[in-house]
Amino acid sequence: MQPPRSAEPVDHNRRRLLASVAAALAATQLGPISPAMAQPAAAPRGASGFPALKQIEAGVLTIGHVDAGPSDGPVVILLHGWPYDIHSYIDVVPLLTARGYRVIVPHLRGYGTTRFLSDATPRNGQQAALAVDVIALMDALKIEKAVLGGYDWGARTANIVAALWPQRVKAMVSVSGYLIGSQSANRMPLPPKAEQDWWYQYYFATERGRLGYQQNTHDFARLIWQTASPRWAFDDATFARSAASLDNPDHVAITIHNYRWRLGLAEGEARYDDLEQRLAQAPMIAVPTITLEGDANGAPHPAPAAYAGKFSGWYQHRTLSGGIGHNLPQEAPAAFAEAIIAVDRA
Repeated sequence: MQPPRSAEPVDHNRRRLLASVAAALAATQLGPISPAMAQPAAAPRGASGFPALKQIEAGVLTIGHVDAGPSDGPVVILLHGWPYDIHSYIDVVPLLTARGYRVIVPHLRGYGTTRFLSDATPRNGQQAALAVDVIALMDALKIEKAVLGGYDWGARTANIVAALWPQRVKAMVSVSGYLIGSQSANRMPLPPKAEQDWWYQYYFATERGRLGYQQNTHDFARLIWQTASPRWAFDDATFARSAASLDNPDHVAITIHNYRWRLGLAEGEARYDDLEQRLAQAPMIAVPTITLEGDANGAPHPAPAAYAGKFSGWYQHRTLSGGIGHNLPQEAPAAFAEAIIAVDRA
């Protein structure tokens, strides 16, 4: 594993800044950005880069979110994964807003400024609950239809919304493809190497694991970042900016419940039973979709050939080269933004 560098030579920083500027110019003046030319880019260190976050009551939550770009532009909703946050899209958002899109980037339940409205609401991390949160957010913002994009938990959530509420989804970009799961499917054992890759899921199944994650949340997240993206040389400021979102008072509970629920070790809420029964059938996704994968994704993920048949509408897969890992939008923002634009036009 390659640990993150704490500093970079000044000329490297200038080159990365110039690369980001060039990507933005390409988006605004020269048409879609070529995935083959996309390079990892970094936001200025220590700077948020986002406008002030907004809060809105939606379903059982008050959701903290970025709302950038023209208010009357076509809507894109971008969903982050675990253990990351909205800053995975720090360089994607300006590329899309420059093309006239309104971009919404919400903190998932258990992250950042998103909070439960009631102390009595279960701190539930099951897959259907996160998808219902997205529908509730769209309703609260009066968004009838949007392009969805996501990776990790965010890709799974986008997949579920597209499968169960296709009338609300214009198109989708999904990193690592089709990620809808079920408790019954997760009961089936995997080959030993695949089981090893899921070590943290089994760790979280124990009380020791829950306490360990609670006591070492930031160190745990840094380890996942390193192993999931072994060639991404993120710096301390980039990590700290996102790690602050993990200090949400519900983060540990949501994380632990998510992984225990997957293995059938924790109950979900009865209100989601019908949705989970539908998801257990591995429903097809008919909305136009581009799936993305990085060539250096160190996190557990399916092979593209395994999920291509789950997309019945317009479909395209792209594998990005250059050492791109699990947090693909932050490591290759230009390629991710170009995929959003391309699938919107499909």
